[in-house]
Amino acid sequence: MEPILALLCGVLAGTGVYMMLSGHMLRLVFGIVLLGSSANLAVFVGGRLTEGFAPLIPTGADVPDVVVANPLPQALVLTAIVIGFGFAAFALALALAAHRRLDTVDPEAMRTAEPLPAAKPAPAPVPETVSEGAA
Repeated sequence: MEPILALLCGVLAGTGVYMMLSGHMLRLVFGIVLLGSSANLAVFVGGRLTEGFAPLIPTGADVPDVVVANPLPQALVLTAIVIGFGFAAFALALALAAHRRLDTVDPEAMRTAEPLPAAKPAPAPVPETVSEGAA
């Protein structure tokens, strides 16, 4: 099962990068979301997918009696999902505000905050000096 999920993780990461490199703001946001989902899946698969019971320790024992699931990757992924959802909502609101203000969804056309390269000013004319021998 792990090789299939590792392949799925690679497909999600590749699709996310492809979407981020496209020239559309909405695809950029969805690509970031896919890349985050790929990272979440990698952490989850890295924590070993084992069948077991809930990670609870019986009263009076120091360790569980049976094989239990690893709770750390589950907690990390759950936290990352919540943070990723908040980031996706913020990125969508930012993209919507940029679209309303600039009337475009092309990230290259949204470079109004960057100054345009200024043309080099023409060099100032050098004043002619009268040589002392000519006077």
